[in-house]
Amino acid sequence: MSSGSIAADRVTKAYGEAPPSVLDLSFQYEGAGAIGFLGPNGAGKTTTLKLLVGLLRPTRGSVRLNGFDPVRDRRRALWDVGALVETPEPYPTLRVHEALDLVGRARGLGTADIDREIDRTHLLLHLPPLDRRVGSLSKGQRQRVVLAAALLGDPPVLLLDEPTSGLDPAERVLVRDVLRRLKRDHLILMSSHQMVEVSEVCDRLLFLDRGRRVLEDDAHAVAERFGAGRVEVEFAAAVDRGRLAPVADLVVEATALSATRWRLRFDPRGLARERLLSACQSVAPVVEFAPGALALEDAYLEVVPTASEST
Repeated sequence: MSSGSIAADRVTKAYGEAPPSVLDLSFQYEGAGAIGFLGPNGAGKTTTLKLLVGLLRPTRGSVRLNGFDPVRDRRRALWDVGALVETPEPYPTLRVHEALDLVGRARGLGTADIDREIDRTHLLLHLPPLDRRVGSLSKGQRQRVVLAAALLGDPPVLLLDEPTSGLDPAERVLVRDVLRRLKRDHLILMSSHQMVEVSEVCDRLLFLDRGRRVLEDDAHAVAERFGAGRVEVEFAAAVDRGRLAPVADLVVEATALSATRWRLRFDPRGLARERLLSACQSVAPVVEFAPGALALEDAYLEVVPTASEST
């Protein structure tokens, strides 16, 4: 699969005398990986995604998808891009297969390719029966259908606006797993208010507030910076509180998040993280050991208000 790229160069979008929705925003991503696009409602996330797909024209600056301007060269800019912006709704009278077939034809796929892609995304996202009418589906089922539409043709670049909106917890886990697999050889820019998804999927984070970039960094660096003294541990097998005895003297609090996942708080001043990891490994094989989603919530709450007060 060819690598993709997403770029903005000092882009601004303003409406009349109102404060700009996006102000002097620049970024550039290429290759494979997932970027989390974070910020409060009204921060400019969806506006930026609309600028990237050519639904809006920049007031100043420019954007590029795979090196092409989506306003001036829309076809080439969007040819290898799958997008889900503001949760589009398929026509309710269409059957699932018909709705996806329409998208496949719009993407220029042939009949055989469309059928193959519908089968692929059906299995990937556990879609409802293809002969069901869209109007009879639950909100979560419709969301998985529109996500499947964005994945038709397996485009190397994906722009996803709240991809798990309306999904129940099981559906969120499913989509999160799909995105983790896709990011190995796709470039994904996704907005989300679900910090668990962002922490488990994204490699890099871009925080917006009032249209401005207020923080951009590697996801692990952000978690380390704002999550000192707290980690989430995923064990390969179920671990009850009794089995946590080896870490009891190293932590001040242990909270069970699931049968296999624990949140551990410790005093970072007197404890090397490596000692805690070693103790956890003596409990059971460790699948994941990271500051986790709460660190991103801390970053969000600290960075966004501070930025707002300074503007």
